[in-house]
Amino acid sequence: MPDELGRHFTVTQAAAVGIGRGRAGARDLDRPFRGVRSVARAETPLDRVTALVPRLHRGQLIGGETAMRVWGYPHPGSWSVEAPIVVVVATGSARVRRRGVTGRRLAEGRTHPWRIGGIPVIDPVAALFMCAATLTVDQVVIALDALISTADNYPGLRPGRPSLTVTDIEMRLQVWGRFPGSRRIRDALTRAREGAESPKETETRMLIVAAGLPEPVVQYEIHENGLLLARSDMAYPSLRIAIEYEGDGHRTSRDQWRRDIQRQRELEDRGWIVIRVTQLDLADTRPLMDRIRRAMASRR
Repeated sequence: MPDELGRHFTVTQAAAVGIGRGRAGARDLDRPFRGVRSVARAETPLDRVTALVPRLHRGQLIGGETAMRVWGYPHPGSWSVEAPIVVVVATGSARVRRRGVTGRRLAEGRTHPWRIGGIPVIDPVAALFMCAATLTVDQVVIALDALISTADNYPGLRPGRPSLTVTDIEMRLQVWGRFPGSRRIRDALTRAREGAESPKETETRMLIVAAGLPEPVVQYEIHENGLLLARSDMAYPSLRIAIEYEGDGHRTSRDQWRRDIQRQRELEDRGWIVIRVTQLDLADTRPLMDRIRRAMASRR
């Protein structure tokens, strides 16, 4: 196939460059959607979304859960190739009706269109608002922490995403007014914190608070003689207790693992208690919470 068609194209686009229906209907081409041909079957959910793009008309945008995942923001559950793709249109327009697609409507002014790698998509705040009714408050907090995070190492997030603050989200709530899940967004906003660098950091913080312990400071910078010694995922500065969530990146990266050990030694040499947390601790939180309580008691 001509390179100008790309990996995904419509039968109409193929005809425009001289490809007849016989070639466009050949068995070596995949048919992800009616009227669309792909040079290979989609191996990832994102590739399948990309395959739909040639069939989208002006004003049709990827939205809802699909948009959250295209942006890379945390959303519960796994994203499969077979998952329905949410496509939104303005109120008053006909919903998209196509196999494998869920059509939704959004009122004018509720979203800001973006393009991500050629995919027309709604902005992250609108995407979260569309999902709010299907999420728990804790899940919304995790998503909000990601939306307002300025970390360039937050796993999965797309580079070039919009910079957002709690105030920005509050202003969008005023524009949207009441909608399914709006109360959850408002409740979760009071618990969202800037600085989180992963969903697991947010989950750890929420579990600590749910256990009746004081909320730790997020991404606390520890200085010595005016120089930055370390930045802890969470900390109780007055008690000199640091809490570090160890994700898979800390385990699989040799250099990261070595830096973690060195930093822990430096903090402990200066009188800090360092509590390292893994996914196993989040599955049964009692031992972790007891460890934090003992550390706090030792400072009194």
